[in-house]
Amino acid sequence: MQRQTDTAPRNDSSSSYGLVSRLNHWIVAAAMIGMLVSGLVMAYGPFERETVLAIMGWHKAIGVLVLVYGIWRVGWRVAQGFAADAAVMPRWQAVASRLTHWGLLAAVPVMPLSGLVMTIYRGREVDVFGLIIPAQNKIEWLANAAGMTHQFAAWGLLGLLVLHVVGALKHHFIDRDMTLRRMALRSA
Repeated sequence: MQRQTDTAPRNDSSSSYGLVSRLNHWIVAAAMIGMLVSGLVMAYGPFERETVLAIMGWHKAIGVLVLVYGIWRVGWRVAQGFAADAAVMPRWQAVASRLTHWGLLAAVPVMPLSGLVMTIYRGREVDVFGLIIPAQNKIEWLANAAGMTHQFAAWGLLGLLVLHVVGALKHHFIDRDMTLRRMALRSA
């Protein structure tokens, strides 16, 4: 006799997110938040140069992995589309939600790609756990543009994350709709 288990479909439907989308969401969320925290620690933490350089090595290596997985995540979301809103809401909230979601998706490849371009076009290699992405000839304007993109996108991502979390909590605790629950890893 087979035991009944969570039967969440792998693919999305017009009204819900499948298991793949849920896993993609939480894996990328954890990775991006971790990368933001490590970036903020490097920029504003009270650490010696040697400690910052050690953190930076991990930050770059994990950033490349986030880029690879993030491209898969964005591709999956574009292919699947977004589920319909879980509840009726004012038009401005629906527009804000869509803009926030698209902004978060854009940040997934932009953040690690800009960091990678900044590094290699400053003439530095990136060690991804033994796999070396070679340094390129220095192109200062490109490295600077990528560095500015990386910095401004980080602050934009932080703002979008706050909006996303506050919106999800509002839907859960105030509106009491299914918005947050349908992204939970286990069905409610």
